[in-house]
Amino acid sequence: MSKKRLYSSVRTLFLWTMVLLLCWTPPMVKHASALSIEDEEKMGREFMAKALAHFQLVKDPFANQFINDLGHYLLEPLQTRNFPFRFYIIKDNTLNAFAAPAGHIFIFSGLIEAMDHIDELAGVICHEIGHIAARHLSRRIEQSKNIGLATLAGILAGMLLGGEVAGALITGSLAAGIQAQLHYSREDERQADQLSYKYIVPTGFNPEGMVRALQKIERGSWLGTSKIPAYLLTHPTGPERMSNLESMIAAHTPRPLTEEAALLKGRFPAFKTVITARCLEPRDAVAKFRRALDRDPADPLARFGLGMVYMAEGKYDEAIPELERALKKKPNFIPIMRSLAEAYQADNQGDKALTLLKKVLELDHLDVAALFLLGITYEGLDKNSKALRIFEKLTYLNSGRIDVYYHLGLCYGREGKLALAHYNFGRYFKGSGQPGKARFHFEKAKGLAQDNRVLQEKIGRELQGLGSESVPRRDQNPET
Repeated sequence: MSKKRLYSSVRTLFLWTMVLLLCWTPPMVKHASALSIEDEEKMGREFMAKALAHFQLVKDPFANQFINDLGHYLLEPLQTRNFPFRFYIIKDNTLNAFAAPAGHIFIFSGLIEAMDHIDELAGVICHEIGHIAARHLSRRIEQSKNIGLATLAGILAGMLLGGEVAGALITGSLAAGIQAQLHYSREDERQADQLSYKYIVPTGFNPEGMVRALQKIERGSWLGTSKIPAYLLTHPTGPERMSNLESMIAAHTPRPLTEEAALLKGRFPAFKTVITARCLEPRDAVAKFRRALDRDPADPLARFGLGMVYMAEGKYDEAIPELERALKKKPNFIPIMRSLAEAYQADNQGDKALTLLKKVLELDHLDVAALFLLGITYEGLDKNSKALRIFEKLTYLNSGRIDVYYHLGLCYGREGKLALAHYNFGRYFKGSGQPGKARFHFEKAKGLAQDNRVLQEKIGRELQGLGSESVPRRDQNPET
């Protein structure tokens, strides 16, 4: 087996094992204690730091907005919420989803690709909400947190070592123990299914989507084989579970979609288009969109998808015509408008990008992605003062974009405001996990802002928590 293929297999196994670690529950006793809310929030932060280092998340603004809009709509029947729920999409072709500590829910892009209707995706998300509402994870962590943390550390160490050693560490650390406790995982799945039904019914979505989603997961494969090892089944299906779901659904009386559910259903095809364009191999995505155009040459979403794929490959001469055709069919659809503006900007057609972005902001004046792209476009057109105002606005909006500080640093540098330039470069490097470079820029800013008491205080606060890592030598020329 080649090293590349071996690493791919180990990585896939790691993904399954991480998911299983979080979804498996050991023997539950009556009135079993759960982890405190405060401790679970801490556990959630620790998990997210590890997850973000190993999982590649989809960063498309429309896709992330959709999955969070859908998730929070499905939360409406949940009366007690111990955590602020957040929803993420992992770029991986695995057919799965899982709930992490403290209300973090992850859906794999492969699962979204397999869902034909929003009801199916809604069923999966409600199931994961059920795990969190029933506090399955917090009980598992409280009862065996020492074993769980040590095992997680072993898995991460195995991934860092790589190769055959990684495979041995990953398979040897979990397989036997989890296989022995699989029965209890099934008990939790049954309870999560019951809660899923309870949550999905008031939304107006069809609960039969839960069964269809499970059937698709059951048909899924692991490492290209037709049989999934028993101890790697994070969401076992089986006839008993299907029967229980079908019994609940048999008593269901269909309800009309609410206004919000109808809006989400209408956006679902565009959401799937974005996931296909962002997550499939370019060749496979192009082939899929071409087949759609063979069926309907006027399909605007297929044109939109093709344009996104060509953009990702830097083929702007091919992307722009496809996106322009898509926009003619869907003239006020913001994701297409943003993508076309981005293509114009990258193709040195800044004036066209500006015109389109201003239309986007007329439709939604707080569109963070459009505002950021507008700032970039002003930069490219040497309109530094306008770019600076846009990036400053984004900091007031708490956009969550670390790269805003990088561009603020560039803009302030061009204005000759070097203290502010270094201060913002420091914020960028601090936020991107590079404390040495952050300290270098904060110290530079501190030296340049001797007469600015307010800025000195801000720099002092930013320097707190950076640790004692030495400042890079000046001849090291930290990247900016």
